[in-house]
Amino acid sequence: MNEITIEVKTLSHFEGLPLPQYQTEGASGIDLLAACQEPMTLHPGERALVPTGILIAIPKHLEAQIRPRSGLAIKHGITLLNTPGTIDSDYRGEIQVILINHAKEAFTVTRGMRIAQMVIAEVVKAKLEVVDNLDGTRRGAGGFGHTGH
Repeated sequence: MNEITIEVKTLSHFEGLPLPQYQTEGASGIDLLAACQEPMTLHPGERALVPTGILIAIPKHLEAQIRPRSGLAIKHGITLLNTPGTIDSDYRGEIQVILINHAKEAFTVTRGMRIAQMVIAEVVKAKLEVVDNLDGTRRGAGGFGHTGH
């Protein structure tokens, strides 16, 4: 398993919180924490931008993907909009998470709560080239549900 160092800067509203970390040895995502000063209540259907209080410097060949936590989704109907969110290597602002409440009851985000996970992934740049024809495949132009599964 490859390991890299990601530089992290913390903001004043992060003070007193532990650095985000992997929860198990086999985890692929680092759990991000809510750095809200006051509890944030999301009513059914509402969304909110939740601060994490951290900024990161990602090497040029990588990105950070922000993904939902399955426990929040199944237990409380809380997930992320814009999933996965992408943090590009040249972004240096605060990481913030767009939570949405799909449940029928209100949900309160509290300071230090694990709200999302961040996965560091390699980026492959594509060069687009216009051609007259594409290689044929068995599927061809068959769209959604085309394979019958």
